[in-house]
Amino acid sequence: MTKLSNKQALKLINAFQNGSLSRRKFIAGSTALAGAGLFSTSAINQVLAATPNKGGHMKVAMAHGNTSDTLDPATIENGLQWVAVHGVANTLTEVAPDGRLMPSLASSWEASADAKTWVFKIRRDVEFHNGKTLTIDDVIASINYHRGEESKSAGKPVMAGVASLKADGPDTLIIELSGGNADFPFNFNEAFFTIYPAKDNSIDWQGGGSGPYKIKNYDPGVRIDFERNPNYWKEGHAHAETIELLTITDPAARSSALITGEVHVIDQVDLKTVELLGRNPAITILEGAGPLHYTFPMATNVAPFDNLDVRKALKYAIDREEMVEKILQGHGVVGNDHPIGPSYRYHAADIEQTAYDPDKAKFHLKQAGLSDLTVDLSTADSAFAGAVDAVQLYQASAVKAGININVVRESNDGYWSDVWMKKPWAASYWGGYSTEDAMFTTGYSTGAAWNDTFWSNEEFEKLLVQSRAELDETKRAEMYRDMQILLRDEGGVVAPMFANSVMARNDNVGHGELSWIRPTDGRRMLERWWVA
Repeated sequence: MTKLSNKQALKLINAFQNGSLSRRKFIAGSTALAGAGLFSTSAINQVLAATPNKGGHMKVAMAHGNTSDTLDPATIENGLQWVAVHGVANTLTEVAPDGRLMPSLASSWEASADAKTWVFKIRRDVEFHNGKTLTIDDVIASINYHRGEESKSAGKPVMAGVASLKADGPDTLIIELSGGNADFPFNFNEAFFTIYPAKDNSIDWQGGGSGPYKIKNYDPGVRIDFERNPNYWKEGHAHAETIELLTITDPAARSSALITGEVHVIDQVDLKTVELLGRNPAITILEGAGPLHYTFPMATNVAPFDNLDVRKALKYAIDREEMVEKILQGHGVVGNDHPIGPSYRYHAADIEQTAYDPDKAKFHLKQAGLSDLTVDLSTADSAFAGAVDAVQLYQASAVKAGININVVRESNDGYWSDVWMKKPWAASYWGGYSTEDAMFTTGYSTGAAWNDTFWSNEEFEKLLVQSRAELDETKRAEMYRDMQILLRDEGGVVAPMFANSVMARNDNVGHGELSWIRPTDGRRMLERWWVA
């Protein structure tokens, strides 16, 4: 009897997964087997969850979203905006869950021997939401949107090395760089560089791109309603018929919404209650390690943070191990005041770890001519999961070093527009990037729109350019090691921990292999997940 049940179950599963059996008939057949004791209900649910299904309505709640948000690819700055932009538009390239760079709107690419000339083949069978067919002109306009003196885009420094773009026929784009860049195609995976129709020497991002979903309703800071693009060009994606993307910044409220079934998916699970949440048989906890890290960036162009000894004192005044234990509940590792964590190819694991040392902190205060220090540190729940508790923990450890940190509790709404990079010291986070170059260029290069420490260092800038063009892996690794040390010793960021991404879903949705290059399945969950 056992052998027969295995055969029946396997035949049923194979028929369903190869498309020869409808979802309705699979459920009916498996239910009959379950009633006979031959196929468990949990097995049925596992098969349904692991097999893409077209149709249905998916509700996702995220910890981000402000009333000031837009979906302008030049100004997106929080996780919800990134998810939304990937939902309405496509990029030239895409990073797969295993880290490989995959084609998207670019079907292929190749480089010259010195990595200064890149040739991209652009698909010719893609339609924008407005009915227009994708052309080379649209690609060039979308890239140029982040270039030029007038551009305020956070992606501008990444494109600073582009000397020229030109079309070579209807489907070939040639990009000349001012210097070699071995990882250049990885940049086009980013949401900044989503492709939109060209319009009036710019782009029409408000009309949507060529992505899997169209926006039906957008209430910034509250919700975005999506409907599937019926003409989506990419096979095997865009499964749900409609999707709601909700802003719920309070972690307890997000968890409650998932438990009650108000939503199907949440991000940034409250780590203090994640174990309890995981005991619910209808909820699955999803966790993975990637480049996500939590930070306290100091404006190095503002006193007292313009003093290197003050910055060093603040770095020695934080107990990183305690923070990982109490804020991350062990779901992460300590950071070393630079953005290159263990998930990166060139992570320098051998450099000395900065440790909590109140005496060294006092020494550097004395070097700065201070006997003590009082500073404000802004925070909010929307900064990162546990940000308010983290700042209070930092406050407690810093007292032993003669440093008084005033905890400034800011409003969740408007935190990223009114506090981050506006207040001299504030809690923040970085989802990270596909490459070291993109992370360094976007967050730490001189004048970058998202250089939230306003730090500028000639040696760092020199290494940034050299490492980008270096094709020798060993030499390149050494350069990136030197840059990590420079940031640790002289930079303006306190980066105490790299956090695992922790999400949760209920049985109403399913997904394939998850990407942890960024939270929420590489920020591409809208087109990858389905209603089970």
